[in-house]
Amino acid sequence: MAHQTYQECIEACQACAVACDHCADACLGEQDVKMMVECIRLDRDCAKICYTAVSFMASGSPHAADVCKLCAHICEACAAECEKHAAHMDHCRECAEACRRCAEECRKMAVHAHT
Repeated sequence: MAHQTYQECIEACQACAVACDHCADACLGEQDVKMMVECIRLDRDCAKICYTAVSFMASGSPHAADVCKLCAHICEACAAECEKHAAHMDHCRECAEACRRCAEECRKMAVHAHT
């Protein structure tokens, strides 16, 4: 079953989406919200692509690897933005960590899907 084959990637994507949703919400509560606009945008994009990747993997779509490649790219961008704020904001640090792990799992999944 496809969802079992990609279980680690699915779990990483789910954890990343939740971390991104939480980070975006927490950023909205920061004192200088304008400084957090790009972080919020990337959090939202990242969560959406992570949920989409989960759906493609769970259904065994032949396009799952392509979606995961894009997911890895967006996760890396989100992690880089969150890392700018990670020293002062735990939610950004935790989100960056989840994004890096997800990007790694998505890259592995994409490689293994084509072998």
